[in-house]
Amino acid sequence: MPKTKIVLPADWLAGLKENFKTDAVSGFIVFLLALPLSLGIAKASNFPPIMGLITAIIGGLFVSFIMGSRLTIKGPAAGLIVIVAAAVEEFGKGDLVLGWHLALGSMFVAGLVQVLFGIMKFGKLVDFFPLSAVKGMLAAIGVIIITKQIPVLLNSNPETVKGLGAWELLSNLPTYFSAFDNQIVALGFVCLLIMLGWPLLKNKVLKLIPAPLLVMLLVIPLSYFLNFKQVFPDYTLVQIGDFTKSIKINVDFLGFFQPGIFVKYVTMFALVGSLESLLTVKAIDLIDPYKRKSNTNKDLIAVGLGNTLAAFLGGLPMISEVARSSSNVNNGAKTRWANFFHGFFILVFVWFASPLIEMIPNTALAAMLIAVGLRLCHPNEFVKVYKIGVDQLAIFIITIFFTLYEDLLIGIAAGIVLKILILFGKGVAFSSFYILDKEITQNGTVYRIQINKGAIFTNIIKMKKSLDEIPLGLQVVIDLKNVKIKDYSFVQTLKSFSNDYELENNGSVTITGL
Repeated sequence: MPKTKIVLPADWLAGLKENFKTDAVSGFIVFLLALPLSLGIAKASNFPPIMGLITAIIGGLFVSFIMGSRLTIKGPAAGLIVIVAAAVEEFGKGDLVLGWHLALGSMFVAGLVQVLFGIMKFGKLVDFFPLSAVKGMLAAIGVIIITKQIPVLLNSNPETVKGLGAWELLSNLPTYFSAFDNQIVALGFVCLLIMLGWPLLKNKVLKLIPAPLLVMLLVIPLSYFLNFKQVFPDYTLVQIGDFTKSIKINVDFLGFFQPGIFVKYVTMFALVGSLESLLTVKAIDLIDPYKRKSNTNKDLIAVGLGNTLAAFLGGLPMISEVARSSSNVNNGAKTRWANFFHGFFILVFVWFASPLIEMIPNTALAAMLIAVGLRLCHPNEFVKVYKIGVDQLAIFIITIFFTLYEDLLIGIAAGIVLKILILFGKGVAFSSFYILDKEITQNGTVYRIQINKGAIFTNIIKMKKSLDEIPLGLQVVIDLKNVKIKDYSFVQTLKSFSNDYELENNGSVTITGL
């Protein structure tokens, strides 16, 4: 029976006229979420806080018109804090201002690399990485965010924690907790309780109010009435300075003369930023009520161009950010204009209400980031991976370990290597890693793909190419009976294709041999 055709929202100027109210309202709600998070992410990344807002503004006002997705929100991401902060420290060698300027040079080049990724149609890059390794990388990022934000939550002097890694920060926790009697610290814990407890409420109306907005409504009046600006040290409150004076050329390419560090961070910014962006676009497409498919290559180009502009002006690297994008969909957004409005409202607020921003205690921003970190490394993530299989849990944990012990590139590489070793141990032939053994036949409306030998993660991109060539409206049979090893990532790709093909192409998909 044919499915009812979905009427898609108009795009561009027609879409602005048609969906102005819903997109503007969603953009405003996302702005309330993005403003404090962008400040906190910049602060945690060793960047001037205002630079987080500049990135969000660029992501909204500029990238909206060239991006390949309709509902994603472009802006700074907690998942890149680890890389950005490390880049500033390594380039600056103790001088965070110098490190910031030099890190911008590697970000600028990384943005150009992302544009090249898009031109070369590397939008399917995400499919190469085993899902368990990607989840392990994100969980490790969550752990690092938490360890680095605990001292901020406890209002510790930033000079005492500069340059410390995750393990060193954990070992120094007793020292940081010695300041527990500080009323700023008590306020930070209240903010953390709001961030963690508010999503657990059962009331659907109250849950529509973003938890970060509640935190701001609490801390800004308290900061004013208790005169925090006069009572506490300079590092207690956010300081953003003059917005108009911040808009200038801040990038410095002298970091190129530290080639080892420069190449390392160009690679990490381009690879991890693209990976996170593509994962978000993929996730948001799944919850788009209109089931639209994004152009991932065009989106990579848009994010890359946004990153070059952001780096030029001193901003953080941007991605398609998952929490803000999910909120955008849940708030009823229909087109790219919601992302535009989120950037527009941030610009207006910064221009006319920057004194309010400077009443926000850093401990409140730390509470928000710790809540983000806890979501990334929640114990449920370990349980979910374990239910897939012990081998997947091993990949997940080894990725976390090496990311914490070394860095993200080493962590994700360790996960991929372990995945390959496990597949070898299960009897996968070496040729199966680069050859997808398949037979395709068509008999009338029945389109059959038979996979032989191994169905593993290194062949997902080749499999997707074959799936994209299937004509519309057929009865597709994917036969895995002759496959000895069925990789989890490969099977998830087939299931995702099945859902999309049946929904969009008025056909059917049967997967046998699972």
